[in-house]
Amino acid sequence: MKAVIQRVNSATLSVNDTLVSQIGKGLCVYFGVEKGDDQSLLDYYAKKISQMRIFEDENGKMNLSCLDLGYEILLISQFTLCANCSRGNRPDFFGAEEPSRAKFLYELLGKKLEEKGIKVSYGVFGADMRIEQVNCGPVTIIL
Repeated sequence: MKAVIQRVNSATLSVNDTLVSQIGKGLCVYFGVEKGDDQSLLDYYAKKISQMRIFEDENGKMNLSCLDLGYEILLISQFTLCANCSRGNRPDFFGAEEPSRAKFLYELLGKKLEEKGIKVSYGVFGADMRIEQVNCGPVTIIL
């Protein structure tokens, strides 16, 4: 599993020019599932993402989490995070999990984040999505 976590002031996600999801302050989480990934890792990912202290406190120190502040998460499936770029100029995606299993784990991660008390908005699994986000910082963390 791989997650790219970006702190945002706002984000929208559209499919075929139709708005599907939007959030205010919070996190855009791009999530990729690799072959052999086990759902037992999802508890770890949900805990880390929800409690990651990457928002500034009153002293300007990154000391607050999405959960602390009541911020939202836009969770986006992205198999391209599983790209192998070690040979040639065209990445291969053989390491990405097959779609039905990846979708199951993606949706389960969202449920686990919701169980922690975070409002989660979703992308459309497998769709060609257009994401507009206003990054804050920028702060980008790879998990």
